[in-house]
Amino acid sequence: MKQLVVAIALIAALTVHSAPYLKGETDKDPLSYSVGEEIVFTVTAQEAEALPSGLKLHWKRTGDDGRVEMGVADASSPLVVKTSLNRPGFVRLYAEVCGEDGKPWQIADANGRKSNVFFDGGAAAEPRKLRQTKATPKDFEAFWKSRVAEVSAMPYEAKLKEIDSPTKGAKLYSVALNCPGGTGFTTGYLSVPEKPGKYMCLASFMGYGASWGKGGYRPPHSVPTTAVRFFVTAHGFELGKDDAYYAAARKAAGSNGYGHGFDPVQNARPETSYFCGMAMRVIRAVEYLKTRPEWDGKHLVVVGGSQGSLQAMWCAAFVPGVTEAKISIPWLCDVGGTEDGRNHGDWYPKWAPGLDYYDQVNIARLIPKTCRVEISRAGLGDYIAPPCGVAIMFNNLSCPKRIVWVQGSTHGYVPPKPQKVTW
Repeated sequence: MKQLVVAIALIAALTVHSAPYLKGETDKDPLSYSVGEEIVFTVTAQEAEALPSGLKLHWKRTGDDGRVEMGVADASSPLVVKTSLNRPGFVRLYAEVCGEDGKPWQIADANGRKSNVFFDGGAAAEPRKLRQTKATPKDFEAFWKSRVAEVSAMPYEAKLKEIDSPTKGAKLYSVALNCPGGTGFTTGYLSVPEKPGKYMCLASFMGYGASWGKGGYRPPHSVPTTAVRFFVTAHGFELGKDDAYYAAARKAAGSNGYGHGFDPVQNARPETSYFCGMAMRVIRAVEYLKTRPEWDGKHLVVVGGSQGSLQAMWCAAFVPGVTEAKISIPWLCDVGGTEDGRNHGDWYPKWAPGLDYYDQVNIARLIPKTCRVEISRAGLGDYIAPPCGVAIMFNNLSCPKRIVWVQGSTHGYVPPKPQKVTW
């Protein structure tokens, strides 16, 4: 899986679409199949004149039904794979260009970085019927009421320090808010338009790896001049420190050899999960935005992708007044699906009872009808945020909602001109 993630990252960096790539499509809307109906994938090499002769397509079919099939075909001809599903769920097709020795054939970008040429996509049978594997905990709402009450009961102690703004017309501050749980602080960067007035407020959250990167603790490169925006750190660490401080903070956030949020011992109970402190911090951040005198009192938006979408959805569910959640590639949906044999890839926390309290399939049920959820991208080849879990989360939403499914899209890669389906 590590090699696949590296390949995804490298291909995403390519800017010249004249390089060869694989395009995959199904014979009809990939999400419209019935259980038992034949699903036909066709994968063809695009910009194929750049491919030398003799190359092969090595392919593998997996799915939520547990079935595995593999094969090899000539890369110079369209690959046709026919399959079906015996229960509601998703099927995944991965194809990769290989040499005669069976090793991946690679292309180099303008900087000499090499990457594989692949298609990673899928289709589904009756995805609207999908339901979560693990039942919502009986004390789910009581647990969250207790956490939210704990956050709300603490009077604000906000420390703001004005720093250089990257954008003319807006001020920028480093912020530290007292917060119960975890590190004891919510931190981030707050931008405020210089022109007096009332504005919409936005809170932005970051993905798992990005939350520890330089973009996760350094000031933003640009800020809006027509909205108040809070760039919230996921981990409540201090701002303005050197890189060594953040590397040490990341190490300290891990447990029993796992990165943050992955330790099954911590995740056995919701109170001890790393996500407990994280959730309280981000709820504190959005509640704070509501106290800003610049807020128009009408528009309160939360934004994030991957782990950032998880944080945004917690806020949408538990901060009254959030009007829209704009998310993408939503992570941590139906973690318990692995217990039912669903295809979740291998970069995912192992299910433990405490994770059910943070899982987006349960959080989705509490999003009020006054909040709209917009999922701008869900990849049919994304097995960091597997499509089965995303579909269940979407099904559980009872508010205004929209999702765009993208064929051939993984967690970090979108192919040129992909097949798309909007619900």
